[in-house]
Amino acid sequence: MEGRCAVETWAEFGSSGTPCTPWLKVGFGTDVLLCTGIDEVYVFSSRERKLTAVIACPGPVTDLVESHDTQFLYVACASGVYCVSSRLLGSRAGGSPGPAELKLSPELLAFAEEGVLSLLLVGSVLLTLSQRDSSWILTQYRSSDHQLLRSVRVPLVSGVEAGAKTGRRRRPLLTCVQPPSPAASPPASDGRSRLEPLLFKLLFGIDAALAKSPVVLCGLPDGRLCFLPLRPVGSRLTVLHSLEQPVAFVGASGATVAGGGLARCLVAVGEQGRVVLIKSDKGGSEGGGGRADFIEGCVPGPVTCGCVDKKRLYYSTGSDLLVLDLPEESPEREGPSAEKARVTRAALRSPSSLNVCRVLALAEPTCNAAGEVELLGLSARGRLQRITLPVHREDAASTRGGVRDLLSAIGDVCERAAVLKAAVKSKNHILRRLNQVLSVSFLLTADADAGEREKPIGCRATAGWSRLLEEDSMTLTCVLDNSSPYVLEHGWTLSVAASPLSAPPAAGGRSPCAHFSFPFHGPHPGETLEVSLPLATTGQSPFPVTVSCSLTFSLAGLLGDEATAAAAGVLPGARPGCVSLPLCTLTVDWLHALRVTSPAHGKAPSQSSNAPDAVRAFLRSRRTGGGGGRGAAAGERERHTASVRVSSESLRDAPALRGSRVDGEGPRNLGLSLLEWLLSEDHGGVSAGRVRGDGDALRRSAVHGRDPSGHPVQLTAREVEVAEARRTGDEETLAAVEVQVESSSVAAVCGLHHAVLTRVQALLQTAPLKRAAPATRTQRSGLRGDLRRAERLLQQIQQSRISGAFGVGVSTGRVGQSLLSVYRELRENPPLMM
Repeated sequence: MEGRCAVETWAEFGSSGTPCTPWLKVGFGTDVLLCTGIDEVYVFSSRERKLTAVIACPGPVTDLVESHDTQFLYVACASGVYCVSSRLLGSRAGGSPGPAELKLSPELLAFAEEGVLSLLLVGSVLLTLSQRDSSWILTQYRSSDHQLLRSVRVPLVSGVEAGAKTGRRRRPLLTCVQPPSPAASPPASDGRSRLEPLLFKLLFGIDAALAKSPVVLCGLPDGRLCFLPLRPVGSRLTVLHSLEQPVAFVGASGATVAGGGLARCLVAVGEQGRVVLIKSDKGGSEGGGGRADFIEGCVPGPVTCGCVDKKRLYYSTGSDLLVLDLPEESPEREGPSAEKARVTRAALRSPSSLNVCRVLALAEPTCNAAGEVELLGLSARGRLQRITLPVHREDAASTRGGVRDLLSAIGDVCERAAVLKAAVKSKNHILRRLNQVLSVSFLLTADADAGEREKPIGCRATAGWSRLLEEDSMTLTCVLDNSSPYVLEHGWTLSVAASPLSAPPAAGGRSPCAHFSFPFHGPHPGETLEVSLPLATTGQSPFPVTVSCSLTFSLAGLLGDEATAAAAGVLPGARPGCVSLPLCTLTVDWLHALRVTSPAHGKAPSQSSNAPDAVRAFLRSRRTGGGGGRGAAAGERERHTASVRVSSESLRDAPALRGSRVDGEGPRNLGLSLLEWLLSEDHGGVSAGRVRGDGDALRRSAVHGRDPSGHPVQLTAREVEVAEARRTGDEETLAAVEVQVESSSVAAVCGLHHAVLTRVQALLQTAPLKRAAPATRTQRSGLRGDLRRAERLLQQIQQSRISGAFGVGVSTGRVGQSLLSVYRELRENPPLMM
């Protein structure tokens, strides 16, 4: 075909984004009826070039058909078939300057039938094709009163995927072939095709030919091409041919030099490009009887839609609109059938491109006054376009039109290039982000496998008290340090989980663990990110608290829901929906939560604003009788103490205390150095944010402060002499440093005692190992006594628990007193830590 097509856009209706196949038809004379796969039908006037009406349906529209007198319109939805009068549409359109809007009400329902996919009107019979369970059902209704006439079933066939190439759900096709009529040619308005008598008789049988019955052709998504003669009554739905792929188009072509308006070729096109041409061959092997030739070939696919005129097949692949010249032959031509089939297959392999892209639906071709073929198409973006094909002549007019068509083709190519460029840019962006996520993931997981080496992306924290809304609260400030060569871009989130090591369940059985998420954009290499989160308020004592920090990256926002599950099995540390990379685990203990004050402030407790101590409340609940009340009052006035003793020799060897300060010119004060280290050194990855004035409090060997509940606390560090018994019976004195915790709160004493023990153990682990010395041998002999004492206390604890469980000879209050006395003995006579 010479020249190029002229494409004119009439209107834009937008893309529905649904997998349903859009369609358009010519109706009401010059109007265009179209649907983009949603629940609205648009009526567009080709004469006025504007939208005249919108029909709102109760569900997605699958098909529609116009009556022969153009007075009614049948619309198929999921709930049934509706009948709309053209006069009703005209009355709505005349009352407003804009398009008329008609909403289908239940009064317009012609008949209810679920799952109607295609409609066809033949004379006074309205046919519907629907799918139910495991069958295709072809139902006939009388169009005048919508009475059910008959129903025909054909079983489903599995194994053929409809829409596998195009990505859209393919609906079945219904068309009608009329018998030959010597009186007149078929009217052009009804769109019916008349086959020449021999081909009609060979395909549909002698009974249908003698009865001059219209024949309904069904193109099913499973690839079968079936037919049903409407007369005689009782005819069956018969399979004519199988394309083994969804049927995309069925039509009749008048590809013959013989007149009479009779078509000598039936064309069926499959979704993947298979084409079958059905013709009659008078030179059959029987001689004189003739036979039907089924000539199969292939065209470039996939095929989204198609139409046919007398000589050509027009079809769209979604990326281009192609035209195929059907082989023309004379009825008097004779020759071997194999040679004719070879020529036909060769012609099918050479379609011509019309350089029009993204066409999803085509209407029947027409010719204008200049003899040019015009097609109406609906693009993937919802554009209604008129496509004018060039004529077969060379003149100045066609040359000027060729330039215009060339510019239109360039515009189409530019549009396709812009879409592809945007898609490539989006894919490149996604790949770059995924590459960064992979790099960060492997960097952190490789450093985790390396052991003690510090991670290039880490998290540290500072705990401190602040006052907000007239209430003191403890805030943890986490600092994310990015020492890696990568930028943590948008999509990363710092996740922090704070979990008390020993806390009762919250109200309603909820977990006391608190989770915080901080999305961020950045930081760059060498930069830090600082976030703050609340840990506790005055009166709360959830310490020690374990704080787990991790980096998470959401895959759903980058890849979508479908690709997220696949990526979760590839990326290290990936879970469904995100990638989680642990950074570190921090610990906030009682020493971090201690508020250091001056001695004057530490000695004046304010009991009116303090929350009740948890341990004292537990012990008070266990006491019974009048004596229990006096014991509770005495317990509130009592000052509890706990101490830790550490060998002076081991402290001098610790690297953290070697550079400690010296009091004047005298020797180094180990007690003051140890106390200063306990309160100022980072521990567990967390440093304590002390308020201004703490330096004066740390210059003394006794530090005063308050616990989170407001109870006064005193920490004392002094150098003592510890007597250890030898095997010979005499005693040996060892130098040690004793750290004592004193408070009226048992919870504060226990928590601070545990924090001091933990930090001293970590300090002694840094000291170098030495050979056994006499002091060490002396310590071994002292350990035997400590073990015997521990065994005795363990038996006492077990006996108290058994007595409390079975209630044998002891009250609940006395069990609590017994356990408390064991704890006092353990903390008041601690073993010496070497």
